[in-house]
Amino acid sequence: MNTSDRHLRFGWWSLFTFLALGLGLEILHGFKLGWYLDVGNETRRLMFTLAHSHGTLLALVNLAAGLTARSVKGFALPDTASHALMWGAILMPVGFFLGGVVIHDGDPGLGIALAPAGALLLLYGVFGAARAFGRVPAER
Repeated sequence: MNTSDRHLRFGWWSLFTFLALGLGLEILHGFKLGWYLDVGNETRRLMFTLAHSHGTLLALVNLAAGLTARSVKGFALPDTASHALMWGAILMPVGFFLGGVVIHDGDPGLGIALAPAGALLLLYGVFGAARAFGRVPAER
């Protein structure tokens, strides 16, 4: 599978997953579950909201990477940057989500440690994409 197809497939499935998570959050609101809505669970709500929003946004980033790889002649996203974009798009939202599953006196759980690792991978992936795009010859 080429880079473009890999990012498009990953992006669409990620978008589905994180939009479904958003629907799940709406269901938790609808049923007024205290585990989610009580004042003492503010951190959980924040972590789950961050997981949903970051996952959705990063799915769109991967779709953009796939479309760029497909439509820009001469653009070659390095494999390391490609994998970093995808792993970062997994680790960051999963870290937020796991950080909200178990909270400790208003602090997120240990799963939150995955979020900064994901952020670093995303930074590397976006840098690799920008650098690769800078090497694309200008059309005359």
